[in-house]
Formats: sequence, structure tokens, C-alpha cells
Amino acid sequence: MESLAQLEALCERLYNSQDSVERAHAENTLKCFSVNTDYIAQCQYILDNALTPYALMLASSSLLKQVTEHSLSLQLRLDIRNYLINYLATRGPSLQSFVTASLIQLLCRVTKFGWFDDDRFRDVVNDCTNFLIQATSDHYAIGLKILNQLVSEMNQPCTGLPSTNHRRVACSFRDQLLFQIFQISITSLQQLKNDVASQLQGLALSLSLKCLSFDFVGTSIDECSEEFGTVQIPSPWRPVLEDPSTLQIFFDYYAITAAPLSKEALECLVRLASVRRSLFANDTARSKFLAHLMTGTKDILRSGQGLADHDNYHEFCRLLGRFRINYQLSELVNMEGYSDWIQLVAEFTLKSLQSWQWASSSVYYLLGLWSRLVTSVPFLKGDAPSLLDGFVPKITEGFMTSRFDSVQAEFTDDLSDNPLDNVELLQDQLDCFPYLCRFQYESSCFYIINRMEPILQSYTERGRLQATDNNELAAIEAKLAWIVHIIAAILKIKQSPGCSTESQEVLDAELSARVLQLINVMDSGLHSQRYSELSKQRLDRAILTFFQHFRKSYVGDQAVHSSKQLYARLSELLGLNDHLLLLNVIVGKIATNLKCYAGCEDVIDHTLSLFLELASGYMTGKLLLRLDTIKFIVANHTRKHFPFLEEYRCSRSRTTFYYTIGWLIFMEDSPVKFKSSMEPILQVFMTLESTPDSIFRTDAVKYALIGLMRDLRGIAMATNSRRTYGLLFDWLYPTHMPLLLKGIMHWTDTPEVWRCGFLLH
Repeated sequence: MESLAQLEALCERLYNSQDSVERAHAENTLKCFSVNTDYIAQCQYILDNALTPYALMLASSSLLKQVTEHSLSLQLRLDIRNYLINYLATRGPSLQSFVTASLIQLLCRVTKFGWFDDDRFRDVVNDCTNFLIQATSDHYAIGLKILNQLVSEMNQPCTGLPSTNHRRVACSFRDQLLFQIFQISITSLQQLKNDVASQLQGLALSLSLKCLSFDFVGTSIDECSEEFGTVQIPSPWRPVLEDPSTLQIFFDYYAITAAPLSKEALECLVRLASVRRSLFANDTARSKFLAHLMTGTKDILRSGQGLADHDNYHEFCRLLGRFRINYQLSELVNMEGYSDWIQLVAEFTLKSLQSWQWASSSVYYLLGLWSRLVTSVPFLKGDAPSLLDGFVPKITEGFMTSRFDSVQAEFTDDLSDNPLDNVELLQDQLDCFPYLCRFQYESSCFYIINRMEPILQSYTERGRLQATDNNELAAIEAKLAWIVHIIAAILKIKQSPGCSTESQEVLDAELSARVLQLINVMDSGLHSQRYSELSKQRLDRAILTFFQHFRKSYVGDQAVHSSKQLYARLSELLGLNDHLLLLNVIVGKIATNLKCYAGCEDVIDHTLSLFLELASGYMTGKLLLRLDTIKFIVANHTRKHFPFLEEYRCSRSRTTFYYTIGWLIFMEDSPVKFKSSMEPILQVFMTLESTPDSIFRTDAVKYALIGLMRDLRGIAMATNSRRTYGLLFDWLYPTHMPLLLKGIMHWTDTPEVWRCGFLLH
């Protein structure tokens, strides 16, 4: 490099040029600074003399790479450390923020890598204190930035340092300096409380959050994830956390700041609400802490301050949700002001449900709180009332009403995202909701029935018409889909403690009967022409989910002899008095879906998943073989009867289909039955074997080969013994193996074909 000016020009092009060739040339020219240790002195020269921030950035980032990837001498690393501290003290306030951030990262990396090599590396907090006591706010900010980056650096593994070494450093840092840094953050927050310089407030809040989010026990759990469990704060922190001013400072900052700072204050409160129970010296200290949390959240609920911001709203819901993780209902009800608090939480939950479109991702935490509370009621001792009887039914009804409102909004506002299509969010909400329903199950059950019956009646009547308004029918299907999903979720948990098993079975039968009535009409009349409609597909997916949960609770291998009350009631309502009749209904729906949904991969896959669950269960598999519908499927698995087999986009589904058929075939352990069941596949072999070579390279042959090999792979997957494998092998070899080899040879240039062949073998 001939001159510093040339280097600065190259750095300008490296970071700012829009020309990729020019950037690549600059990067290649400047690479020597980051790969050759001889250039470390030149990097220092650049930092001392360069005038442009991009040259300074090059020097800093190059040194970072050198420190990370090379084993530098101890003295050199100490020199770099001391140089950086002096450099930030003298020139830091005048540097561009991205340069400052890079230099601070370099300082923290050097500190981490040299942690056990020399005690001077561990003086970094004292060095930061020198920044904090200087008169200028710029130096104060640099001190807080160094501490922020230091905690992040120590908490996150990085390349160049083995994971075991990283953990040793992190544990040593946790034990020696982290608590001191947290105390600095709290002191800074108290000093800056009346300061209008929000940058410093933000840095102090961020530092507190990083300390509270530290991986204290080395579990490598993402502390920023939605669910991080209990925060394992070390015992020496106890006096600070038991001090009421610590908790209060974050409530104060939430009140005096706007987003995003207010959100960070709430995040700190979420962590504090999650600290381990054993941290507190005694039950009295823990009760004071809980009372403070309840008072603070109660004030926010009353005022509604900051909750118009979506991020604040979501984080506040998370804070309320932490009450279900770390505290028992018995503790909550004995707190002074519990009645006001639970009423405010109930009102807030109802408002959140009404604002489903805005708060859909936040409702999960509120429903989780209520579900945890109601499941604790049977174990509640003492005279203090929980007051849940008055609030939970309203929340249950509010949830269902909000789901129907989402249906109306879909058609009036033309929403692109349907809540029924968001599988993860749907499952999150419905995992918690059944516990609320079963809390006062009889009233919840008949509320659901009263909401469902007029909708079902309207749906039945429209099925008899020649034509109807498509949007109206789609809205009805969407409402029914929600109800079926809710009923399915209720059946998933089967029973809850503190309630009679027999009475709950009867109520389960009442709900199930309505879904089974729906199944009787949804594939007849006008409805049989709607398989291409999204609303119809969503309803069918809900039905499949219902069958899956019903099977696990009442048809599975463990439930065959333990569901007398349910089947007695189903017999009264629908004439379904045993498992076989119920299975026949399920299998009938499976067959209908496989016949009618040729173009919908989601429904086909969901249907096949249910089919496989039934076939692979020992008891249910045996029962299936007694059904005429199953006998027909096993003997007639052709494109004529199951059009989805003709759809190339459903070709992956064929493997699951034939895996299930294979289970059923081999369950009977009959060579004669096996050969007769393979007749449809034999016909495909014969057709392809008679195909002339001249047309063997057509798409029709290619798709037929792919389908055939996927079918055979499914059958092969079901061979779980030497005997069953031998049946398939003897059927294939040597008679039909030449066709498979011919197919692979003719289509060697087509991965779709030969990959299927290799998967089969």
C-alpha cells in the first residue's frame, strides 16, 4: 500500500461501492490486514492516523479477525487491550458509532480470549468505571456500551474458542463480574431516571436485560425465546433482588419511557418474575416480591399506559403469563388485592380476545395463565376464594365469539391470513383453551352445542339446495371448522382432575355426536361439489384433527375397554354403540377424502396421516381388517378409485398410502392375501413392461415409474419381519426387477426417477 490516502480510498470502495467487482477487488487487496499477523502494527498505525471512518473500521475488523483466528502472544494481546482502552477514552466520543461498536467488540473479544491468561484482562469492569465517572455523557455511554458488549460476548459462543473453554470463561465471568455489572446497571438507571438523554437510559436498560438474560447454568437455552423457563440467578444476587427498589425501577422506567425502551423495561420484569423460587431467603420475602409484581401489573392494567404499542402489549401479556410458571394459585389467592388483580386480568383478557386480529399472538400467554389457574383449583386449600367461577366462563365464551368474529372479518376485510391456516398459533391457543372448558364442563359443553346446532342446521339445509351464496356457505364452514377444532382440543386432554370421569365422558359424547352429525351431511348434496373451496378444505382438516384426538382418547389401544359411558351415550344419540361402528365412520371419511381431494395435497397428507395412525395401532389395525371399506381399499388401490394417485404433486403421498396398505396386508400374514392385494401394482408392472422402448422416454412413463417406485417403497417400509420382507422380495425378484433396472437406465439423467429407485433399494 503506497499511501494512507490510497488505503482510505480502497476502504471507501469496500464499504460503499455499488459495484460488486470493485468491492471484490478492494476486499482482495485489503485481505492481508486480517490474515497476516505482520500487519497488526499497520492496523494500529491506521487507527492512529486515518481520517475516514471506513479505514478505522477496516483496522478494527481486521484486528478482530486476527485475535479470533490466530494465537497471538500474551504481551501483544495485553498491548492491544491497553491501547483500545486508551483509544476509546481519548478518541471514542468523536468516532462514528459503527467504529466505536467495532472497537468495543474487539476489546471484549481480547478480554474473553485472555481471561485465564492474565489477571489484567479481568480488570475490564474497573476500566469501564473510569468511563462512567468522567464528566461527559459520551464517555458514560462508551462505558455502558463496553459492559453491554462484554456481557453479550461472554454469553455467546464464538469461533476460535472451543465450547468447553467458552463455558469455563462464562462461568468465571458470571461468578466474578456479572453481579457487579448488574449493580452498575441498576445504579445507572437510578441516576439517569430524570435524565432526558434517552440513549443512556436505553443503554442502562439494555445492560440490565443482558445480565438477567445470561445463561447462568450453561443450558444454552435461548433466553430471548418465548419460553425460557426459570431464570437461575445465583444466590449472591439475593439482597439486590429482594430490595423493592430493584423491581420498582423497572416499573418506573416502563411508566416514564416510550417504546422501545418501555418494552425493554417489561422484558426485565418478565425475567425477574421468572427467578427461581429458592433464591428468596424465606416465604415472607418471596410473598413481598410477588405482592410487588401484582401491584405493579395491577397499576398498568388500571391505567392501560403503553399498551397501545403492540410490542409493549405482547411483552405485558408475557409478563402476566409468567405468573402461571412460577407461582401457585394458593400463593396468588392469599395476596392482598388478589380479587382486584384477577378481575383486571379477566377484563384485559376479554378485551384481548375482542381484539383478536391485533393481539392474536399475545392471547396465548393469557390463555396459558388461565389454564394453569383452573387446573390448580382442585388442589387449592384454605378458605381464600379463587373467584375463577365468575370469570372463566366469560373467557370461554369470549374466545369462541372472537373466533366467529375472525370468520366475519375474513369475508368483510378480505384478510390474506386465515387464523385456521396458522397451524402453530392455532395449536398454541387450543392447547390451553380445553382446560378452561373443562373447568365448568357442563355449562361450557352446552354453550358450544347451543352455538353449533343452528349453524349445523343452516349447513344441512344449504346442502339440500341446488345453489346458494358461496360466501355465506364459506362463512358457515369456517365457523364449523372453528367449533370442530375446539371440540377436538377438548377431547385431546380427555379429562381433568377434580371431576367425575363418567360425567365427562357423557359430555364428550354430546360434543362428539354433533361432529359426527356434521360428517353425515358434509359430503352429500351441494357440499359434495365444494372440494376445491378453501373453506371446505379447512373444515375437512378440522374433522381429521377431531378424529385423531378422538382416536387417542376413545379408540386407541389403551381405551378399547374403558369408554363405556361415552359409547352408551353415542348409542342413544346416533346408534354408535361400539368401537367398530365408530371406526367405520372414520374409515368412510378417509375413503371419501382420498376419492374426492385429488388436487389438495394438505388434505390428502392429513388424511393419510390419520389412516396410518389407525393401521399401525395393534388393536385398531385388527379392527380395521373387519371393515368392508378397508377390504375394498386393500383390493382396489387404483387411480380409478383414488384419483390423487394420478396427481404428480401428490406423488410423495403415495409412499404413505402404500405404507399403510402394507401394514394392513402384512397384519394378516397370508401369502395368498398378499398376492391378491398386489394385483393393482402388478397391472402397472405389466403395462410398463409392454411399453415399447421408442416411447419409454415420455412423461407418462416417467410419472408412472416414479409412482410405481414410491408405491413399492411404501410396501417395503411395512415389511417389519424376515417373513414379510421375503414375500415382497420373492414377488419382485426375478420377475419384475428387470423393469426397475430398465427404468433407471433409461432415465439416468433424471434425478426424480433414479433417486426413487435408490430409495426403494
